[in-house]
Amino acid sequence: MFDDLPSPRLLSGNDRRAYRDPCAVYHEGIWFLYYTLAETEADGQVYLYTAMSESGDLRHWSKPHILTPRNRGLNYSSPGNIVFHNNKWHMCLQTYPRPNGEKYGNADCRLWMMESDDLRHWSPPELLLVKGGDTGVREMGRMIDPYLVEHADKPGEWYCFYKQNGVSYSRTDNFREWIYGGSREAGENVCIIRHGGEYVMFHSPENGIGVMRSSDLTDWRDDGELITLGQKDWEWAMGRITAGFVIDLRHVAGIEAFVVFYHGSGPEDESVLFDTHASIGVAWSKDLTVWDWPGKFKPVCTNIEEE
Repeated sequence: MFDDLPSPRLLSGNDRRAYRDPCAVYHEGIWFLYYTLAETEADGQVYLYTAMSESGDLRHWSKPHILTPRNRGLNYSSPGNIVFHNNKWHMCLQTYPRPNGEKYGNADCRLWMMESDDLRHWSPPELLLVKGGDTGVREMGRMIDPYLVEHADKPGEWYCFYKQNGVSYSRTDNFREWIYGGSREAGENVCIIRHGGEYVMFHSPENGIGVMRSSDLTDWRDDGELITLGQKDWEWAMGRITAGFVIDLRHVAGIEAFVVFYHGSGPEDESVLFDTHASIGVAWSKDLTVWDWPGKFKPVCTNIEEE
């Protein structure tokens, strides 16, 4: 599958569109790719959406299918991940309000969840009260980039990690009643998988994808690695590589690897290019140490623009 890819870039942004914050599900031979879609309209106003595309081969993708409303006061975006629980798919995401044309989401950024039976049709978002029912919505504080993970030793106990005071976490057994757990220093766009008897956290510092590890989901150590893939050779990602989403597909015939989706901005960094020229890329690894991507060992055209 990977050998047929002409470029590490799967969805290419331009001067009116950005693809950011990917997450993915591989189900029944189909790649379901979810992301933040930033669109600049004719009058210059920017709207954010949670959107999705599908592919059978990672090369040919359906056009973006928008899942959330057009509303700058909400701007549903940054789908963190999708888990299957109680016979339904659950997607966590954020709101990123910019009602007055702000560059970044204001203090009303919160976390939400949608449900689906088929990965294509989703329920209206419901607010996640991750600070507990005794904390009012306005007192919850600005929070973005959620990610859900089930405790390996406590089936049915779920943790939600999110960007607030570094990375914070809360836990639940029903997705409605939450207990706040605390926070520690880390970047944004957290993703956590289980490997080698421990949890591996991928997070985004100023540039690149950082890696941390834990035995219990609460105490984390930084392993010092910073993943930047082929950034130095990619004009489309020279500004920043970020938002790494890793999925373990070593058990799937024909894939047999960890696969990472991420977004790259370039050639300027995101202080200049935030709502435009962001593209989603892909890489893979057998061991979470050595990463490969299309064209790693030979020249490759990476400047394919979206038609």
